[in-house]
Amino acid sequence: MRVAVITISDRASRGEYADHSGPAVEEGVRAFYPDAVVTRVVVPDEERSITAALEANEGADFIITTGGTGLSLRDITPEVTMDFCERGIPGIAEMIRAASYRETPMAVLSRAWAGSRGTTIVVNLPGSEKAARFCMTVLGPVMEHATRMIRGEGHGDPAGEGGRR
Repeated sequence: MRVAVITISDRASRGEYADHSGPAVEEGVRAFYPDAVVTRVVVPDEERSITAALEANEGADFIITTGGTGLSLRDITPEVTMDFCERGIPGIAEMIRAASYRETPMAVLSRAWAGSRGTTIVVNLPGSEKAARFCMTVLGPVMEHATRMIRGEGHGDPAGEGGRR
């Protein structure tokens, strides 16, 4: 599995503080997929920078962004992701928000989004290390199946028909 992690943070991109959420996402990916090829990049909360990072990683199985999903006027990650993607995958964002709400009611303020472009799945996660780490425990279990499905490989069951006989 090929996964690109894009941290979206003005301050981290300027080197004002270390990126902690990107490494947390990478650790989350590796917890489920130890052999995954993971790349990481940090960009500012700017449309051109986010779009360029998404485009540069098109073709990965997953692009996981962290940061820019809140209510601040600088938080534009969901809008840029929507523009980049061809189709939405609302269940992923809904699943992550629902699980996160059980941890904190503040999860309802997340505007994170998920979608796909070609066979690349893009998922927005929050920018806090703790939240990104938790969200990966929710996303991780479905990543392999989602990758198979978007490639048209089916459900991976012996009948090759999603359990239908």
